[in-house]
Amino acid sequence: MNQLSHTIRKFNRFELKYLLTLQQAERFKTALQAYLVADEHGNGNGRYPLSSLYYDSPDLRCYREKVDGLKFRRKLRIRLYGDSLTGETPVFVEIKQRLDRVTQKRRIILTYADALRLCNDRQHPANCAPDDRSVLDEIHAFLWQYNLHAASIVRYERQALIGTDYDIGLRVTFDTSLTAQAHPLRLEQPPCGLPMLPVHITIMEIKVNERIPYWLTELVAAHNLQLVRISKYCQSIEAANLAKHNLLQGV
Repeated sequence: MNQLSHTIRKFNRFELKYLLTLQQAERFKTALQAYLVADEHGNGNGRYPLSSLYYDSPDLRCYREKVDGLKFRRKLRIRLYGDSLTGETPVFVEIKQRLDRVTQKRRIILTYADALRLCNDRQHPANCAPDDRSVLDEIHAFLWQYNLHAASIVRYERQALIGTDYDIGLRVTFDTSLTAQAHPLRLEQPPCGLPMLPVHITIMEIKVNERIPYWLTELVAAHNLQLVRISKYCQSIEAANLAKHNLLQGV
């Protein structure tokens, strides 16, 4: 999962989210087998762990923009694919932006140590590919403009299925075992997160460059799946606040 050099750095797409029980998810995966294949970056079934360290302003501007439903909003995160991490491990530093219904991503690949120096200490990495300079400058400006700091860590297990030559750019992912962590805010620390969703629930996401294939629309309808508005980052902040409230109340 650490061979990231050929990964696309900038892209636009549509993302649709659904909450499924594990039983619903397995039935839907069975139906998808005729159309999609497992992501080659995971294990044989397209599975891999994901960890994201999110940044926000002191007044949680990024969180509030999502909750308030702003049509234009951004957030910053350091994202690790896999579960092995040292200072030299490649990670993504990315801005995920929502513009009306379109999701846009701009990201650079840095070592974890350089990513922390950039996001925590505002230090530019010594080595940066020329093609990444504009994204690096945007990240740096975003950090300074809103005084962004580490706010939460979200971890989960993902199974990713991807389209064949007939459906290039299509991804369907299933995320389970989601946890939120408010302290310590370091990806190299042992996980000690709080559950974000009931253990029998998975988040399914459909990600497409332009439009959902007709056959997939039919499958969603046949399985009676309903769109939801859910943000893993917002869920993590709310889980941490609930835990803090319960602690203060002695629950």
